[in-house]
Amino acid sequence: MNNHLNEQVEKIIDEGTGRRRSVIVRMVSPEEELKALSSTTSNAIQKRNLATTARDVLPLPLDKIRLPESGERSAYEKRVLRAEEHSVTAQVAVMEGKRVSSYSLKRSGLKVLKPLIDSDLVQKSKTEVKVDKPEPDPLWISNSLALDIAKDDLAKLPSEIPQIEAIYPNRRFSLPPVVVPKVLPKYIEEYKSSAWGVLRIGALASWGAYGAKGNGVKVGLLDTGVDASHPDLTGKIVDWAEFNSDGRRVVDSQPHDSDEHGTHCAGIIAGGNASGQWIGVAPEATISAALVIDGKRGGTDAQVLAGIQWAAEQGVDVINMSLGGVWFDPEVRDDYMNSFISCLRLGIPVVVAIGNSGHQTTGTPGNDFFAFSVGATDYEDRIAGFSGGRTHIIRDSNFLPKDALPLVYSKPDVSAPGVAIKSCTPRDQWKPFNGTSMAAPHVSGAIALLLSATSISKDVERNQRAFLLQDLMISSVKEMGESGQDHRYGFGRIDILRAIDFARDLGY
Repeated sequence: MNNHLNEQVEKIIDEGTGRRRSVIVRMVSPEEELKALSSTTSNAIQKRNLATTARDVLPLPLDKIRLPESGERSAYEKRVLRAEEHSVTAQVAVMEGKRVSSYSLKRSGLKVLKPLIDSDLVQKSKTEVKVDKPEPDPLWISNSLALDIAKDDLAKLPSEIPQIEAIYPNRRFSLPPVVVPKVLPKYIEEYKSSAWGVLRIGALASWGAYGAKGNGVKVGLLDTGVDASHPDLTGKIVDWAEFNSDGRRVVDSQPHDSDEHGTHCAGIIAGGNASGQWIGVAPEATISAALVIDGKRGGTDAQVLAGIQWAAEQGVDVINMSLGGVWFDPEVRDDYMNSFISCLRLGIPVVVAIGNSGHQTTGTPGNDFFAFSVGATDYEDRIAGFSGGRTHIIRDSNFLPKDALPLVYSKPDVSAPGVAIKSCTPRDQWKPFNGTSMAAPHVSGAIALLLSATSISKDVERNQRAFLLQDLMISSVKEMGESGQDHRYGFGRIDILRAIDFARDLGY
C-alpha cells in the first residue's frame, strides 16, 4: 500500500463514527489516451488561463480544426495547431485521439473495476448491507465503486487489491443556499418580454438573428428534481432518474422536485413564457433530469457521480450542476476529475456553479480543474458579493503529469446573471432567486443555443466538441474585472449572441 493511500484510509477510519464507512473507491486506469489527454488539456488550460484578453482564446476556423479526408494531418498543419497555445481545442485536435462513446468507456471502465467488484471484501460488504434495493451501478465513468464497508475491511482493501488508486469518503453536502430578494429594482421590474438575464446574455437577440432556441439539444440537469407538470416545462423533461445517498437508482420514481431549486434551474435553461415572460435561455431544448440532492437531507458524492454517469448514458449535450459543498482551502482533491474528463471525451461540457460563500471560497465540484465553473452577476453587470472564486492548487494527482505539479489555477471560468432571476417553481409558481445556482443554467442554456445555431454537433469530432464550446463561450464574453481571468468574473460575463457570431464567422 502506498503512503498516500494509507493516509487516506487512516483518515477515513479515524474521522468516521460507528463500525462502517461509506466510501468511493477508485481504480487505476491503464488507458494511455486518458493520461495523454489529461496532460495535453491541463497544459493548454494553464496557458489559456494566462491570456490577458478573452479574445486570445478564440478557436481556429473549422477547416483548420477538422481532420483532413486523408485521416492524417501534415507536419505543417500540426505546427499551426500547436501555435495556438491559448486554444484548448487546437491542442486536443493535434492529438487525433481515437473516437469514444459511452458504450466503449463503460466497457473499459467495467473491465478496470472487475477485480474490485469480484473481491472477497466487496462481496462480503454486499451481504452485510441489508437493503431490498438494486445495488449501486459501478461508476465506470470515473473507474469507481461506491461502498458501504466495515472499517476493519476497509483497512485491508488496498493491500488485497493493489490496483486501487484512491479511496475517498462519500461526503455529504447540503443544498446550496439561495435567497428570494425582498425588493426588485425598478430596472428589473420594467422587463416585460423576458427575465432580465435572458435578455442580458443575448439570448433574445440570438433567437431573432439565427432562429436558434435550443432545438435538438438535450441538457442534463443534476439537482433536487423537477416539477415536470409546470406549464413552462410541459413536454420538456424527456428523461428522469432519482438516486439515493449510496448512488442506487430509486425504482419506480416519477418526476418531482424535493425542493424548488431544480425546477427553478430547469426554467432558466428551457422554460417558456407561460407567465407572460420568457424565462428560459433555450426554450426549445429538452432536459434529462436527475434528482441527486434532496432538498431536506442534502446529497452525497455517490449520488452526484451516479447522476453524471446516467446523464452521459442519456446522450446529453451539456450537463448543469448547480450544487456542491463549500470549500475554503486552496488545495483541492481530484475525486471528480476522472468523471469530468470522461464527459469531455464524450463531447459534454460540465457546467458547475462556483458557490455562494463569497470571495476566496469556492464550491466543490465547481472548483475542479476540468469543471466549467460559473460566477454570478447582477443587472448592472457587477459581480455578486456572494459569488465565490479564488486561486487553487493541485499538489498531488493521479491524472496530471508529475512535472505539471503543483498546478495552480483560478476559478471561476466565466460569469452569468445570478441576482433576482425569475424562473418557475413547483405548483405553477414563479419566483426570483439569487445564487450562482441561477448563473450556471444561463451558461448551460447558452451552450444549447450555440449548438442549435451552428454545425458543431455535426462537424466537430466528439473529443474536441466540449473544448470548442468552452473556448467559444470564453472568447466571446463581455470582458470585465481584471485583464484576463480573475477570481470574480472569470474571463467575463457570457454573451451568447457574440459566441454564435464568432462561431458562424469561423465556419461552424
